[in-house]
Amino acid sequence: MINKIDFFTSGWEFGALESDLKNKFQMINIAIVLSTFGLFFGILSNIIRDIEGLVSLEVFLFFMNFLLFFLLRFKKNSVQTVALIETGQFTFLFLFLIYVSQPEQLKHIWIFTYPIILLYFQNEKSSIYWVIFMVTMLLVAPLQPYINVAYSEFQVTYISVVLVIISIIIYFYQKKMDEAKDLIFRQQEQLRIQIDSLTQKDRLLSVQSKQAVMGEMISMIAHQWRQPLSSVTLSISDIQVKKMLGERVKEESIDSTLQSISDTVVYLSETIDDFQTYFAPNKELSKISIVELIERAIKFTQARINGSGIFLDFQTTNKESIETYSNELVQVILNIINNAIDELSEHKRQKANITIRLQDKKSFFVISIEDNGRGITEENLESVFEPYYSTKGKNGTGLGLYMSQMIMQKQFNSRIEVSSSNHGSRFSIRVPKKLT
Repeated sequence: MINKIDFFTSGWEFGALESDLKNKFQMINIAIVLSTFGLFFGILSNIIRDIEGLVSLEVFLFFMNFLLFFLLRFKKNSVQTVALIETGQFTFLFLFLIYVSQPEQLKHIWIFTYPIILLYFQNEKSSIYWVIFMVTMLLVAPLQPYINVAYSEFQVTYISVVLVIISIIIYFYQKKMDEAKDLIFRQQEQLRIQIDSLTQKDRLLSVQSKQAVMGEMISMIAHQWRQPLSSVTLSISDIQVKKMLGERVKEESIDSTLQSISDTVVYLSETIDDFQTYFAPNKELSKISIVELIERAIKFTQARINGSGIFLDFQTTNKESIETYSNELVQVILNIINNAIDELSEHKRQKANITIRLQDKKSFFVISIEDNGRGITEENLESVFEPYYSTKGKNGTGLGLYMSQMIMQKQFNSRIEVSSSNHGSRFSIRVPKKLT
């Protein structure tokens, strides 16, 4: 990912792995800008106070800053050279202030910014050399015979001690910052690895869930087709038996049988269309009646319900449409209804029933699916939405409710809630009327 280009990065682009280089560009640009203002202030104050000697040096450094500023924008790999020149300029300027200025002018105060400059301009080894050079030049200032220095040995020693103390503080500060940065980088790398692992796991769960849903759908198709195909077989067999017995088959009977077969074929074709619609990738929002969505899920399970002797109750007068991902929502409803059918089929109960209720809550609907099975134990209730967790033994994948919850959270910014007792379980799905 490319970071945003700004004024203090000299207009260059920096990748995610070039954060150190970007920081160096920023600090050098900031130092150039601030020192330019400082030099401009020094030039004006020295001219007003009629202090000669410093003006020419400050003017030279002032224009050097402009050259370095544009050099950074001309060549990206010039940053090390510019950092070295800037360090040399500051070193020479601060020493010059000690050698030619008066103590009462307080110009030596600028020297205490020197360790901060080294922190961002030089590496650890080079910084030590620069500090040693600076302290050495300070200590010999009052001893050398060439320039009349106004600072006493005590004063330059005092300044040197303070400079060394500040340098040590800055050095350890930099070490701690580097350690913290390395720790952050390691944690980011570990986090990236964990995210990749979770992404891969989520992708695998999604594939397995689709395979499980496909298996359930094939089973439903078999349920849907079994009875109609049996009727077709019986109708054809009836005519064949009559012919074998030598009975005369009336034209009306043949026409009636053919019409029945034709109606059955149309029904089977419509069933295929329904399942094709379900499996079609639907990542676009569609406007559809909430009742139609629920009825579509019920239709898929109708053969299983009829074969199990379960009574399903769904009655509503609400015809409002919603903007939603219809196939995903049907899958969620279907998973919950299938779980209820599995529970009621495995543990026979008199008057087994599934009740579906629809509640209008202004900005969203609540679809409640309730069965009168054994219920879910408190221990299992806490884990029903975890992947691979199933109470069906070998017959369960443990993915249905997990993926249903993921769909509601990721696609609908909602969730499924569950409550249970010895008299049955209730799953409540909160469905927004409009997704934005």
